[in-house]
Amino acid sequence: MREPGIEPPSRSLPARSISPARGTEPAFMPVPNGSATARAIDYSLKRWVALTHYLSDGQVPIDNNWIVNQIRPIALGRKNWLFAGSLRAGKRAAAIMSLIQSAKLNGHEPLAYLKDVLTRLPTQTAIRIDKLLPHRWKPQILT
Repeated sequence: MREPGIEPPSRSLPARSISPARGTEPAFMPVPNGSATARAIDYSLKRWVALTHYLSDGQVPIDNNWIVNQIRPIALGRKNWLFAGSLRAGKRAAAIMSLIQSAKLNGHEPLAYLKDVLTRLPTQTAIRIDKLLPHRWKPQILT
């Protein structure tokens, strides 16, 4: 139930009406200086232009969930990679993971890409090895 005299906000507000001009904020319970809440509020006020940029540009996403999901495997694997066994094993794991991610970014199914590349690699000439890189790879057509 709405309180009398309080209007619900409109669905879309012009950008100038949401500007956090100092001294125009509604009166709320004061927040102690130096508290975690005060630091969080100060952080968002200092970055207000960046935080509200998506309102003026329809191309800008409201959140960064896509990039967070893209880097999650790296963040989750960081601790596991500490236990690769040796420096050489860690470098090999990094090379394979780079190939897998590059294959994904180039629209390839990583398993099909790796299976095909590892099958063709022993017979591929050194001059044509670049044809197996993810951005140049074409699946081998079996006849």
